[in-house]
Amino acid sequence: MKLLQNSGVPIYQQIADQLRAEILGGKLKEGDYLPSIRGLAKDLKISVITTMKAYEQLEAEGLVTAVQGKGFYINAQDSEMLKEQHMRRVEEALLEAIHAAKIAGMTDRELQETLAALQDEKLF
Repeated sequence: MKLLQNSGVPIYQQIADQLRAEILGGKLKEGDYLPSIRGLAKDLKISVITTMKAYEQLEAEGLVTAVQGKGFYINAQDSEMLKEQHMRRVEEALLEAIHAAKIAGMTDRELQETLAALQDEKLF
């Protein structure tokens, strides 16, 4: 897990975002346990409170469940819910891109051509 100290994004949010991506991307599967709060905090050299905040955020989103004495495990993911979550992330990223394009003075056509070129790259 990579954390950026000067990114402007809180550390707990970076942890939650990376774990969310692994869960939604299928890298972490139903029933898998997250690393222990203390273990992850030690590995990342951060506060246990910071790690706990990230895990609690994922729990509030319904992605994980806490089990007393065992830690947090990954919940079953509804495929429709996963699709909706991915679509929401795409929409957010596109809105951010549109905003940046407007600041840069790009026309709608230039933005569409950029998107098309990136899709042609087949980055994934």
